[in-house]
Amino acid sequence: MKVETTNIEGCYVLAPTVFKDKRGYFFESFNQEQFEKVVGTAINFVQDNQSKSSRGVLRGLHYQQGEYAQAKLVRVLEGEVLDVAVDLRKDSPTYKNVFTTVLSLENNKQLFIPRGCAHGFLTLSESATFFYKCDNFYNKESEAGLRYDDPAFAINWQMKESELIISEKDKVLPYFKHIETKVS
Repeated sequence: MKVETTNIEGCYVLAPTVFKDKRGYFFESFNQEQFEKVVGTAINFVQDNQSKSSRGVLRGLHYQQGEYAQAKLVRVLEGEVLDVAVDLRKDSPTYKNVFTTVLSLENNKQLFIPRGCAHGFLTLSESATFFYKCDNFYNKESEAGLRYDDPAFAINWQMKESELIISEKDKVLPYFKHIETKVS
């Protein structure tokens, strides 16, 4: 497995070793022991989630607060997405940093996003199946988020605004300046 550090502390891009031959390919998508060596701590994933989205669907930027904060290991099973993480940890040396990467079926990369970071993605292909592991259970009362177009982060989503498909819930998320004092 190849590991790339990012500009967010504790956030890593993981690329498996893929074995290809005339039959197809094989790779180990998750190995607890190797994963914990990379992140430097024990992580117990307790929930897996999967979504299917069409081109232009933007989901995010989401996070869980307090005792229900979640670390995530995300990957794409079909298609291609622009994946985004934003560090909201005030005590982090990378506080307010944004990291973007393309995850796809072709590159098999995964992104580990530590607790305290917001996360979102945009489907770049005609459709994409997105899969992620969480180290904490979802709790509706603890969900939070930031606007995808927040000028505090100036994320280049690589599509025109008119091409984006965004839920009503995500369209009304607050800007960072309105929650800055509340993030942990």
